[in-house]
Amino acid sequence: MKSILIVGLGRFGRHIANKVHELGHHVMAVDNNEERVNSVLSFVTSAQIGDSTKREFLNSLGVRDFDVCIVAIGDDFQSSLETTSLLKELGAKFVVSRAARGVHAKFLLRNGADEVVYPEKELADWVAIRYSSNRVFDYIKLAEGYSIFEVEVPKSWAGKTVVELDIRKKYNINLLALKHEGTLNLAITPLSMFKEGDRILVLGSDKNIQKCFKI
Repeated sequence: MKSILIVGLGRFGRHIANKVHELGHHVMAVDNNEERVNSVLSFVTSAQIGDSTKREFLNSLGVRDFDVCIVAIGDDFQSSLETTSLLKELGAKFVVSRAARGVHAKFLLRNGADEVVYPEKELADWVAIRYSSNRVFDYIKLAEGYSIFEVEVPKSWAGKTVVELDIRKKYNINLLALKHEGTLNLAITPLSMFKEGDRILVLGSDKNIQKCFKI
């Protein structure tokens, strides 16, 4: 169980607060808008109304005691930067800040953010990849150029086994799981057989996966 401070209770911040609560962690939520604070009272451990760009206010929260501080402020560029910087100055252990655009992300990292999330870009990338192909059903980026894809089993693979196709050797792709009628099977063996209509989870470079499945 972790203690997590969330600063900024717009849609993004509220979703994070709700999910973190569902996961069983302690959550303190902060915003300068009383209505937003009141909207999360039912699913956070505690909440405060205040200006996160004020050192005295942030210091009163005891930011050193939180395992993670999440700056979920979106469109207010200056407030996001100031809050991120102050959290680190006050001894926050780990600060994750939301970026609204590319240049914002760069400044956040320079101002003390340990990590930056860019939800609009990440979701846009997912939507573009998911819906520009009839074969892709899910996509998780792991690092630059490397991802996990959930793809449909090619018709030419149906009735063949893992060892027969040997995609790891041919394409340098790792097969993680088979998915049949929504049920995930991680216990893959060389004799596991591909079936038409099933899906598979594969890990590898984006280029190799795109080449293998003609995405």
